[in-house]
Amino acid sequence: QVQLVESGGGLVQAGDSLRLSCAASGRTGASRAMAWFRQAPGKECEIVSSIRWSSGTPYYTGSVKGRFTISRDNAKNTVCLQMNNLIPEDTAVYYCATSLVPGQYDYWGPGTQVTVSL
Repeated sequence: QVQLVESGGGLVQAGDSLRLSCAASGRTGASRAMAWFRQAPGKECEIVSSIRWSSGTPYYTGSVKGRFTISRDNAKNTVCLQMNNLIPEDTAVYYCATSLVPGQYDYWGPGTQVTVSL
């Protein structure tokens, strides 16, 4: 199993920045990729960004391109999401997840709340 713990959420104003971190432990050697998902009230969970441990190749959903940056530290088994120029639509619970099997995310963290006010 892989255990994931997120940190860094909070309440900010529009235009501010936040940095989310995800610390992985357990069978981290089996992890292929990490991702950040988010779920806003009344909306479905959506993938925000992902990164592969080996290549560092990032993916971003369209609404965050140019504002969010994902990074990984292989030695520390951590993944970070730098979120700049936040907007109220970014308000959601953000979850870190890891992929052991291609095409799916197998383990999830408990989530961290991000609230962006006007």
